[in-house]
Amino acid sequence: MLLLSRSFFRLLGLCNNFAYVVMLSAAHDILEKQESKNSTVTASDQLAVGLRPGNSRNSSRYDCSPVSTGAVLLADILPTLFIKISAPFVIHKVPYGFRVLFCVAMAAASFLLVSFSSAVWLSIVGVIFASISSGLGELSFLSLSVFFNRNVLEGWGSGTGAAGVAGSLLYAGLIQAHLSPRTTLLIMLIVPIAMLASYFCLLVHEPSLPQWSRSETECPPVDSEERQRLMDEFEDDLETSAPENRTMGPVTLQEKLAVIKGLLPFVIPLGLVYFAEYFINQGLMELLFFHNSSLSHAEQYRWYQTLYQVGVFVSRSSLRLKKFRKTWIFSLLQMVNAVFLIFAVFFQFLPSIWIVFGIILYEGLLGGVAYVNTFHFISKETESRYREFAMATSSVGDSLGIALAGAAAFPTHSYFCSL
Repeated sequence: MLLLSRSFFRLLGLCNNFAYVVMLSAAHDILEKQESKNSTVTASDQLAVGLRPGNSRNSSRYDCSPVSTGAVLLADILPTLFIKISAPFVIHKVPYGFRVLFCVAMAAASFLLVSFSSAVWLSIVGVIFASISSGLGELSFLSLSVFFNRNVLEGWGSGTGAAGVAGSLLYAGLIQAHLSPRTTLLIMLIVPIAMLASYFCLLVHEPSLPQWSRSETECPPVDSEERQRLMDEFEDDLETSAPENRTMGPVTLQEKLAVIKGLLPFVIPLGLVYFAEYFINQGLMELLFFHNSSLSHAEQYRWYQTLYQVGVFVSRSSLRLKKFRKTWIFSLLQMVNAVFLIFAVFFQFLPSIWIVFGIILYEGLLGGVAYVNTFHFISKETESRYREFAMATSSVGDSLGIALAGAAAFPTHSYFCSL
């Protein structure tokens, strides 16, 4: 039973983060929609402002787009941040089934809006929908994990990491295979459908889980005798690893504030890790352009994102091998990464794109291991009465760091592109 729950949480993590990752991988293409609009300006007008006909990029050595990809990052993270700050205080009133349905609807709407939009602003609305889906989903599924064995967090971490690899690699691969961004995004509509099926049809819900009566909407269930046989088969494992008994009484506001204070040693290092890595991803990656590469600028950006997600996936799947409580170490190493790449962008001393590929893979490893260990130790060290609230609230750490990174990406983009 433990293995089944872990596998289903892995699938839920993959589906939940998929749209979010794809929108970041597509950031360059989303912004190019505006560039293609700008290219309709007459050649004489373009020459008057010093642009080559048919190209709205400036003449900077960084081949800058008019708007930083940080714009897409902010649209992808600010709704998530708002949800994670406000929802933990009220979301417990909404049954998990309704939350999942809403997340699925938002994810599907995001793919449809971005694929069919003819303007950047409409694409940004689609990105916002993906953010809402991912943010509410992460908060809800982390809270849901307290109703299962703590080891399902390994499955969740691995699944969210796999979403990064699958999303970025699939998007980059399909575009490389000459499919249009619209067709690529429409193909990915299968992911929200998989999320719906995995939660309502596959995951075995605990009796204590706040869920509506599923008699009318439930998919054909596993035969009760077969399910009992499986439970008996794993009885020994359940006896040694079942979740602790939880006190289900309401948690007061004063208690919640005390829990938040206790979470700061975990949340602050996580926020710093994600600030540094997303400042790299959306503030510097676009500027790490190698003119002598066989890959175009857009292709380089897509493969940067893919390698980053590979690193995240590997390290988020490592919880079974090694656990690290001192996550501040990863904050320090990630900040060193960011500073090094700032100098690399400014002085352009890196001789090969392959060196950047290695650095970005390492960056992903740091971020993934910080994430999965943070939530593991929060779950382990928080009293069972407060664990559901703590898991939901602590997810604000990475989103806050990402939002600050998106804000920092704008002045960085403007400065380097003015050189």
